[in-house]
Parts: sequence; C-alpha cells; structure tokens
Amino acid sequence: MSNKKNTHTFHIPVMGLAFTIDSPIRVAQYGITSTVSIADDDLIEKMRAFYSEKFSIPYQEITQKFHDYRAERITHYLNLMDTIVKGKFEKFKCELAESKSALENYIALLPNKSELKKRFQVFVNEGILMKDNLVNFIEKNISLGEIDVNIMTKLDKDNFDEKNQLPIEFNDAHASLRGFANSNLNSSVVLSAGMNPRLYSYFENFTDFFPDEEGFLRKKIILKVSDFRSALIQGNFLSKKGLWVSEYRIESGLNCGGHAFATEGYLLGPILQEFKDKRNELLQSTNDLLIKALTLKKMSLPKTILPMKITVQGGVGTAAEHAFLLEEFQLDSIGWGSPFLLVPEATSVDTETRKLLANAKENDFYLSTISPLGVPFNSIKGVSNDYWKQKRINDKKAGSSCPKKFLALNKSYGIQGICTASKRYQDLELEKLDQQKNEISVVEFELKQQRITEKSCLCVGLANASYLENNIPIKGQQQGVVICPGPNLAYFDKEFSLQEMVQHIYGNKNIMLQSDRPNLFIKELKMYVDYLRNEVTSFTNEVTASQIKKWNLYRNNINEGITYYQNLFQNTSFLKNSQDTINQQLNLYKSEINSISF
Repeated sequence: MSNKKNTHTFHIPVMGLAFTIDSPIRVAQYGITSTVSIADDDLIEKMRAFYSEKFSIPYQEITQKFHDYRAERITHYLNLMDTIVKGKFEKFKCELAESKSALENYIALLPNKSELKKRFQVFVNEGILMKDNLVNFIEKNISLGEIDVNIMTKLDKDNFDEKNQLPIEFNDAHASLRGFANSNLNSSVVLSAGMNPRLYSYFENFTDFFPDEEGFLRKKIILKVSDFRSALIQGNFLSKKGLWVSEYRIESGLNCGGHAFATEGYLLGPILQEFKDKRNELLQSTNDLLIKALTLKKMSLPKTILPMKITVQGGVGTAAEHAFLLEEFQLDSIGWGSPFLLVPEATSVDTETRKLLANAKENDFYLSTISPLGVPFNSIKGVSNDYWKQKRINDKKAGSSCPKKFLALNKSYGIQGICTASKRYQDLELEKLDQQKNEISVVEFELKQQRITEKSCLCVGLANASYLENNIPIKGQQQGVVICPGPNLAYFDKEFSLQEMVQHIYGNKNIMLQSDRPNLFIKELKMYVDYLRNEVTSFTNEVTASQIKKWNLYRNNINEGITYYQNLFQNTSFLKNSQDTINQQLNLYKSEINSISF
C-alpha cells in the first residue's frame, strides 16, 4: 500500500461517453486523476484497437460473438490503459531526472502549497550535483493519477439472446462493473445517477472491493451524490454488505455538465456545510455497519477506520473558488470538468466541436430535453447533431437507427425495451399522434410532435467526437456530435495547454478574459430560480395541492440557501471586494423566487 499523497487538489470527472475515454493516457503521468466512462463497449473496443496500434501492442478483436463480450472489452481496454500509463510514467520519471526543463515544467504544474513543489525546487536550485538523490526522491515521492471509471447506475438495460432474456449479470451496468472488477487496475469506480440496490449487491461477488487487515482496498467505490441524506442512505446500504465508500463526490444539480439532476432547491453551499458538519457522523455510521458486516462474513477487519474523502464538482472556474472550497468546507479535491474540454492534451474532442465550445457565449448554453432518459440535459447551440436530426425530421424520417441500444429502456412496446430517440419508437408515437389530429388544435399537435422528435441519439452522438479526432471510421447513420458542457464553459474562450489550465486552477495564471463572470454560488442560484420559473410556466397538467406543496418546499429551500450565503459571505474574506454586488444579487434572486406565483 502506497504512502504517497495525491499530487493534485483537483481531478477531471467523467464527461460524456468519449470526452475522457482516454484522459488517463494523456494526463495520468503528471499525477492527475481522471474518470473514464465504461458505458459504451463498442467505443471502448475501437479505442483499444487504436491505442494498441499506436503503442505497437498486440491486438485481437473481441467481437459480439464472445460469450461475455461487453465485460471482456472493458477489462482488456482498462488493462491496456494500465500498461500504457505505467510505461509513460516510467519514461516521465527518467525525463525528470535527466532534464532540468522537464523538471521545471513539472514543478509549474504543482500546487503552490505542495511540499513536493518546494522539495523539487531545492533540487533545481542545487543543480546536477544532487542527481542521485533526485532519482531516489522521484521514485519515492511522485505518483500516478488514478484511472477511475464511471458507471451510470440506472443504465442497466436487460439484455437478450434473440428473444431469451439473459441472467441479470449480463445487464449493461452489471457487465460494466464486472469488466472493471476483473481488470488489473487499483483505482475507483464512480457510481452516478442514483441508487441501484441490485447493482450494489453485485459488488459482493468481487473480493477486490473488500478491505484487508491493513485497510487496503484494491478497488474502491466513489458515490456521486446530491446531498448528505443520499450519501448516508447509500453509504449505509453498502456498508451493511461490507463495502466501503472511499469518496463522496458532491455535484451541483444544475451548474454541471451532462444530465442535470436538480435538487428540491437545495443549493451547493448549504449542502457542503452539512457534509462538513456531519462528516464524522457519516464516517462513524458507515464504519460501524462495515465492521458488523465483515464480522458476519468472517472476513478481515481493518485495524483502523478506512479513509473517506469528500469532494465537489460543478461550476468551479477560478483559483479563488478552488481554494475557498478546499479550505472553507475541508474538502479533499475539486472536480474541474468542462474547462478541460478546451485542453487537447487532456480530453478527446474533435476540432470542429472544440472551436464551437471556444466561441460559445453564455446564451449558447442551455438545458435541453433531448435526452431519451427524460432528464434535463446540458446542451450547446450549433452542434452537428442538431443539423442531422433536423434534416431527418424535414425528410419525414425522424429518429435514429439506434445501433447501440444503451438507452433502450422504454418498455411501452415490449419487454426488450426501446429508445425514445429511435426511429421505430418515434414512428409508432407519430402514428398514434396522427390518429388524434382531428381531435386537438394545430398548436397542440405540433407541440406533441416536437416532443416526440426532439430526442437525440446520445449513444452515437456522445461517442463520435473521439472517432473524428482519431480518424476512426464512423459506420451507419450520420448523427454528428452531441456534447454536454456545463454553462461555466462560457467564460473560457480558446484552446489551452494543460500547463495553462493547471496554472489557472492554482492561481499562477489567469486564462479568463471575462472579468464579470458570476461567482459559482450565484450562478447556481440563478439557475435554480430560472428552473422553478420554467417549471411553473410550462406546467400543463392540473395544479394540485401536492404540486403547490412541492413548489413551496423548493422555494423555501432556496430562501434558506440565500440566508446561508448572506451569513457566509459576511463572515469570510472570500469575495470581500465584491460584497456589495453579491448582496445585491442575492436580494435580487430572493425577490424573483418569491414573486413566482403558483
């Protein structure tokens, strides 16, 4: 078990299917941890072929004829990444020992308060005479960033052999977990999108997730959560099975990329405060249950309480915000996602889409309804997928050919499931709607028609950027690219090098041109106020007492959050230079939320 500390105070979260599909190969040697989506085994297999050729590693295709092809593809790709990353790391360590400029560039990437940075600077100042000591120091003190993986727990589609349903372990998320569990990685699986008891129970089949006497976990569990209550419920559920949650990764409900899982008006600041106040409660509760479960299972008991990290992500964009979150809420790391979409050294994005992201302004980012999951989806105007989808609609051929079926979760037309973005589903729904044409108004007909055809094929669209970037042929129907950045990307307006972005995070370089960017807490507050207003104004069903109660709860939670921020900013030096502006904005949004009538 390594005693090396994390090199960085930030991590790169999962983004889409493709955008961080190979990020570890790009950045892990610098100690930067990133997260790979393992949802799309077809993309994974293509990337394995691509990197096997690039690094001259023997490759044998795993086709869908293999018995457990989905899990096998994932395992082999993760093992390949592990091999490549470790090889790059060894070369990088040699470069640091041999080249002063390489060492200086690495030092420029490190946090200012890092002890590692201070120690390395001594070697630079002392010069070549300390080379032997430098080699030993490098070996003992620098570490790889982790190759973490992400599983969206609800994307656990049943699979079939022709018309016969396969056992549960062949469900999509189950097979993904097995692929990770069988890999050589010593890293974490990030579970997102809520609790899946059946999937959580499946973890018990793999010994790597259980601790030994020294408290070592070969593979760790990270939960992406929206609030403390969710963390406690899920953490306790897993602990009762002898499974430890090593990190609770809090994400802003709306000020993020990808799917937006809005809370009931709970704002990020109060959520972080609750985690800070109740951290020991969470640690003690889950530890007590863990020990009981391991005792019943007659498994090794760790000698001490296992480590537990609390991290956050969503909308962070300045060094001041990064430092404030770490210090004020005693966090272990901050997730920086969307800004890294503009860093070619870190993420996989095609040239055209990267230019679109760099040129986008605030009003180009919006919450769309294009996801077949029926959850608001962070989108940007002008992506190529919009063009091809609209062309099919205009040609009376709405819908996707649905080659991958990862989101074929709608059971309206059979047990095997169907995706609401598919041509088959949309044809059936449009046919039903056509039968109502004479019974409803033209406006209502067109609105319902739009709601059917607006869904995008995310399975293909979210993977195409990697194919385009790496010149991998794209077969089948033209879908273009779907990308799902958070609105925070509006304040970054060009491509950046990895060093520029990391120096920005640590306050050694400012790469933002906009001086009027709203604070991340204020930006999220505005989004929650807008979200409630949009929900109320677009509500078409009869407004019931229970619906009004729900909206009132949302508004009350927003008001409590505003009061929290007023007290927080008054009692901290954070934003002291813009205190008047912040107070005006808080009062403005308080007036707005209270003026919404139900």
